[in-house]
Amino acid sequence: MAAAATCSTGTRSTGSMVVAASRNNVTSFQRRGPRTSGTDSGCSRLVSISGTRPSVRNGQLLVSTGLPALDQLLGGGLAVGTVLLIEEDKYNIYSPLLFKYFLAEGIVTGHTLLVASAKEDPADILQELPAPLLDDNCKKECDEDICNHKTESNVKMKIAWRYQLLPKIEARPVSSSRFGHYYDVSKRIPQELIEASKWHGFFLPEKISSTLNEDPCSLNHGYIKLLQFIQNIIYKEGFDGSNPQKKQKNILRIGIQNLGSPLWGDDICWTENCDSNCSLTKFLYMLRGLLRTSLSACIITVPTHLIQNKAIIARVTNLSDTVVGLESFIGSEKETNPLYKDYHGLIHIRQIPQLNNLICDVSDVKDLAFKLKRKLFTIERPPAGNQSLHKENISLFMI
Repeated sequence: MAAAATCSTGTRSTGSMVVAASRNNVTSFQRRGPRTSGTDSGCSRLVSISGTRPSVRNGQLLVSTGLPALDQLLGGGLAVGTVLLIEEDKYNIYSPLLFKYFLAEGIVTGHTLLVASAKEDPADILQELPAPLLDDNCKKECDEDICNHKTESNVKMKIAWRYQLLPKIEARPVSSSRFGHYYDVSKRIPQELIEASKWHGFFLPEKISSTLNEDPCSLNHGYIKLLQFIQNIIYKEGFDGSNPQKKQKNILRIGIQNLGSPLWGDDICWTENCDSNCSLTKFLYMLRGLLRTSLSACIITVPTHLIQNKAIIARVTNLSDTVVGLESFIGSEKETNPLYKDYHGLIHIRQIPQLNNLICDVSDVKDLAFKLKRKLFTIERPPAGNQSLHKENISLFMI
């Protein structure tokens, strides 16, 4: 008993010595406890912003694209301070949906919007945003989709791969503090949500005059006006991080539609001999510099299928952080291919940002398809059988 008491006493004293030593010598491998003082770190203040969450990979603040399946493919969401480039499909049918999802997510989460377009008035774009779905309604839509495929022999396999990219759905009302929402493309967003939101519009025909003479060595005049407009919003409303105690932090969501098209006065779509200093690449370079030092995220749609010079496309890709391409089956041979009868097109994750590195990451997920159903836009992974069959058909054609 005495020996046991001596041993326990020695253990207790040894333990107290270790605790005292750990308090005096805190290493980088030990997690500090929560601070009781009112001064929090910058990361904790950023995480408290509605509609955001930190990345599990690098702690970077993320916002949702408005499409939970796309968030998952991009590593959890779109990083704040980065550019998401959407390569428009040939007939520009499905790329506007991703553009509107991004804006609708900003309205639901209370973020400030900046909408720029040379084709449509930003006020009209907001009126066409999809309505947010209640989670129980979204679950009902998924259940209906499953029932529609009960007549197929491989229904279990279809359910497994069809919803593997969708997060689990819980029956609860839409909350602005959630990360990522579902939207009903058959309905329009309620007018009261638009009126309660804060947004800024840039409509190119209202900002420039047709009598202006442009300097061929400088930026396109429309791009200059847009950069100035974005810069003023970022600095005047505190999205650059200045005056941290001035007001509660928020996110600026920037949406630019059909950038690089002839509607913006750009000539890269009809000439193959563009010099290396074209207006579009200059604009993207300056825009990314503004975003890097601000609480903002940007989505841009570009008609890359109209750009004749492939070198320009490569530079535009390099100047973007995340690049997603949409390939529609309309007017192509794949539209009548039985392998793709359940889909409307393919989605290509061309580039994922590797922040604080010299190179960009490449997605490991390939061969993704999308489908526009009655209410939902879904991203699906085709069955492995179809892919192997597709490869066999290719080899037969080659023989």
